[in-house]
Amino acid sequence: MSSRSSSTHQDGKTLQSDLKVSQKRTNLNVKLPAQEKKVELGKKVTLLRGISIIIGTIIGAGIFISPKGILRNTGSVGMSLVVWIACGVLSLFGALSYAELGTCIRKSGGHYTYIMEAFGPQMAFIRLWAELIAIRPAAMAVISLAFGQYILEPLFMPCAIPPMAVKLATTIGITSVMYLNCMSVTWTARIQILLTFSKLLAIIIIIVPGVYLLFKGEAPYPVPEGPN
Repeated sequence: MSSRSSSTHQDGKTLQSDLKVSQKRTNLNVKLPAQEKKVELGKKVTLLRGISIIIGTIIGAGIFISPKGILRNTGSVGMSLVVWIACGVLSLFGALSYAELGTCIRKSGGHYTYIMEAFGPQMAFIRLWAELIAIRPAAMAVISLAFGQYILEPLFMPCAIPPMAVKLATTIGITSVMYLNCMSVTWTARIQILLTFSKLLAIIIIIVPGVYLLFKGEAPYPVPEGPN
């Protein structure tokens, strides 16, 4: 009886071990379902491209449009410099405020996130739609009109540029930029780098001779007269 019971016990152990081995083999043969891949945009904006985008955002079209009007309305070079310095100080306050917000609220979203944290979702929603409907289109219209004006000015000098030509150039510029942004991020970033260097070169060409003549005390061009 003892030999039979021992043999039965051993057979039971052997059967259990065989079952475990078969289960392991089955588990190894079963393929786990593939994890769903996340849909993500490819990172194509390098450091140089990012810096050029930021510089292009900071240096807008206003620096090329405003000087003539400021000099005409102030009537003197000294007063126009005072206006520029005052506007620079005001812009510095705004930049420091945004730097403080960016370090305190470490979330993406810009104005929407800051207003959301400070005033709640309703004000953030209103600000977002105001920027989408009014602020951004108005800024883009001003920049595009400046582009159309300056791109056609060498072709029509010394005559005045027809308003319809400026509008057509503006429309072509906006459409081209929109199409390029939709088709290729890489080419958009490359053109942004080219335009950023062009802006910096234009500003250097304006500032360096102006500072030189300022220190020499010369004003070879008359101040534009104000409106009658």
